[in-house]
Amino acid sequence: MGKYVCPRFNTGRKKIDLLLLLATLFFFLNPIPAASAGKTIHVIPVTGTVEPGMAAFIKRSVDEILSADPEALMVFRLDSFGGRVDAALEIVETLLSIPMGQSISFVEKRAISAGALIALAGNVLVMKENTLIGDCAPIIQTSEGQKEMGEKTQTVLRAQFRTLAKKNNYPEVLAESMVTKSMEVYEVTLDGETVYMDKIRFNDLTEQEKERITKKSTVVAEGELLTMDDVEARNLGFSRASVTDLDQALAHLGHENYTLKYMTESWSESLVRVLQPLLPILMLVGIGALYTEIKAPGFGIFGVIGIVCLGLVFLNQYLVGLADYTELLLLLIGTLLMAVEILVLPGFGVAGIAGILVLGAGLVLSFQGFVVPDPKMPWESRLLIRNLAMVVGAFAGALVFSLVMLRFVLPGVSKLIKGPYLEATLGEALVGSDEAGFVAVGQSGMAVTALRPSGKVRIGPRKIDAITRGEFIDPGSPVTVDALEQNHVVVKAADTNTPSSRKAES
Repeated sequence: MGKYVCPRFNTGRKKIDLLLLLATLFFFLNPIPAASAGKTIHVIPVTGTVEPGMAAFIKRSVDEILSADPEALMVFRLDSFGGRVDAALEIVETLLSIPMGQSISFVEKRAISAGALIALAGNVLVMKENTLIGDCAPIIQTSEGQKEMGEKTQTVLRAQFRTLAKKNNYPEVLAESMVTKSMEVYEVTLDGETVYMDKIRFNDLTEQEKERITKKSTVVAEGELLTMDDVEARNLGFSRASVTDLDQALAHLGHENYTLKYMTESWSESLVRVLQPLLPILMLVGIGALYTEIKAPGFGIFGVIGIVCLGLVFLNQYLVGLADYTELLLLLIGTLLMAVEILVLPGFGVAGIAGILVLGAGLVLSFQGFVVPDPKMPWESRLLIRNLAMVVGAFAGALVFSLVMLRFVLPGVSKLIKGPYLEATLGEALVGSDEAGFVAVGQSGMAVTALRPSGKVRIGPRKIDAITRGEFIDPGSPVTVDALEQNHVVVKAADTNTPSSRKAES
């Protein structure tokens, strides 16, 4: 007898099986989102002085992250008082290459000057409590102290700040006021809407527009640069929030269930940061050591020191991307010309001078990313002048260094090294008139060396030079002072009949 199956129950079970099948297919075709499964957020430190070493580290980090995950999220953790304009612009260019929505600027302590420019390059800005941002006036160091760069440089930086403000929806006029002291910026409520405008734009308003203004207040006074704390930056439309730490900042931006991965400098990048402030000293010592090697005979320790120091200078600049094969070729040619001067040609002439000039040109170019300054980037001219002054100063200091080494150091070093050197004093030289006064005719002594007919004899406690009247006297033979003639001590054998005394053959 067959088994009875309820038709309605069978139909319901088929529906359940179909639903399970659809759910399974949906699960495999639509995996759990990355945010739920946990994602990696990369943290890149932007700390210390903004210089080429920092720019090289940030570029390497960004390239490495995007090559592994094109949709990776990056946090730039800022704590900087600023630094070089060219390095800051290079970092900004790197940040602008990151796809929109994948970069966050987190001000951990301060983002001043070039640090503020970098902070505004991120897609989103979040500041920790009691932190600062702003004050980006370009300055240069002169003999009279620090001075602001001219209008040409400020114009370029204002344009860069406007570009970043438009990209990330920041108030443009406020961003510009971080650069220029001559700007006076107002917060104006016009037709119920709050806008920011500088003094020039406000004065250009028509009377009808001014009548529609219900509130006006000065945000940035003339002669000042915009510098904001975290609260002011949030109120003025720059920062998204004031937070206590990075985790709270990410939570405010809607990121959960993530892992932080901190990017660190490689050994070469750390070496670059350490060597950067020492480059002028390395140049001075390197050039001075090579010049010392030219003036000293042979090829020794000073040549090695010079090559090592200049090699470190080039290696540093090569790692930060400023020096390339052209600079390396110039340095090699300069070194070879100086080697020819040292090893082949006598004195110091055309090869040595040409080597110094070529070496100097290679060093100048290795400190900058251009050959001829671009008129659109006024700071490049000042950077070229600074590099020339630094290299010329290094050569001048190297000349003093080498003279000191040749005059005071090398003579002392020679005494520490064994070798056939001349006596430093004339203590045992020929007897002068004052020594002749210590002996008298008739005194007895002994020949210290063979007298043929001159040699050394000992009269009392003194060892002096003496001569005979032509006879030869063997060492150890007794002698007698025969006469004192023209500051010479004349001796003879104590017993002229001894076999050891004989007349010199003519």
